Amino acid sequence: MIHDPAARGRALAEFFLEIEPRLFADLAESDALTRGSVAPLDRAEWACFALYACVRGLIAAGGFNRESAAAMDAMHERVLASWEGAGGESQRVVPGALGALLAARYAEYGAIGQEGGASGAATVSARLGAAAARHVAGEATPGGFGELIGELHESLVEGAAEAVRRAQG
Repeated sequence: MIHDPAARGRALAEFFLEIEPRLFADLAESDALTRGSVAPLDRAEWACFALYACVRGLIAAGGFNRESAAAMDAMHERVLASWEGAGGESQRVVPGALGALLAARYAEYGAIGQEGGASGAATVSARLGAAAARHVAGEATPGGFGELIGELHESLVEGAAEAVRRAQG
């Protein structure tokens, strides 16, 4: 694991920036969406959900402490800088709105994760997936999309944790 928290956060941001667009493309083409008629997926909402997975992975790899907080700050700074430089068609979120949207979603997803105590851990993926599906695809999400996005989130958490553990620097 990278010892410098800021460098750790930037490394995790690079992981996110590499994998998030591919996962979004996979979601947009998934059978779970083609079975029903839905509005286009909201890229900013997906990005928030994917970033939340990276935060969970970071904490899983290194615990929740000052170093993790510094790494999260560096990760968010790097991702925001990337989006600010994207412009045009590829810009996924309005940078000024990112903080408010992230704060709202992190609070919502954090509350979902804490619901039910220890017994709620068994259903957290499904509950997070259902909430994110409503944000990403709208209220009329096709059956199975919430489960798909929840499983994808958990895979991203595991991938982020592994990326943090294996990073050297």
